Amino acid sequence: MATAKAPREARPAPAAWDGGWHRRARVQASPHFGPRPDHAQIDLIVIHSISLPPGVYGGQAVHDLFMNRLDWDAHPYFQSIRGLQVSAHFFITRRGALWQFVDCDQRAWHAGRSAYRGRSECNDDSVGIELEGLEGQRFTASQYRTLARLCADLGQRYPIAHVAGHEHIAPGRKGDPGAGFDWQRLQGLLGWPAKRFPQHAGSH
Repeated sequence: MATAKAPREARPAPAAWDGGWHRRARVQASPHFGPRPDHAQIDLIVIHSISLPPGVYGGQAVHDLFMNRLDWDAHPYFQSIRGLQVSAHFFITRRGALWQFVDCDQRAWHAGRSAYRGRSECNDDSVGIELEGLEGQRFTASQYRTLARLCADLGQRYPIAHVAGHEHIAPGRKGDPGAGFDWQRLQGLLGWPAKRFPQHAGSH
């Protein structure tokens, strides 16, 4: 009589994660997401910048955009993006607060038409992180600290091999986070090799 095999013990999840949700993030579950393709290898982090209206910080407009509840008539700028359906996995405020809108195991709508490291459609296999800020301007020390911790935690759960800006995956179409983002500062905080970061990314 064959002896039944004992069930294989499940590998414990990293302490920072509950499935694809980060335990340290405040959660607002966006409706703007979908499934990743089968066998997607989540090896890219894409960094963006956003503020609504541009240059206005601390409000709820970014949250409302990702949650599909933005009042398009609340500000003249919103008419230019009326009906836009976008999201990101994470949003980091100027004060360093971390919000999560989409499960990292799912596909957020942050990259649009894009290509990087020989692959197109970067939404399929990347994690999108929005920094509250204005394209080309500088970011806060609190944002860098939160971003570095988040990237490190993502590296524990996923085979992260690349970190890039929206400007690098959609050149000519997007320019964020822009010249104000200090790539060498992020690399130094993480201690990751330079080959994971965009070439020719300057320091400040």
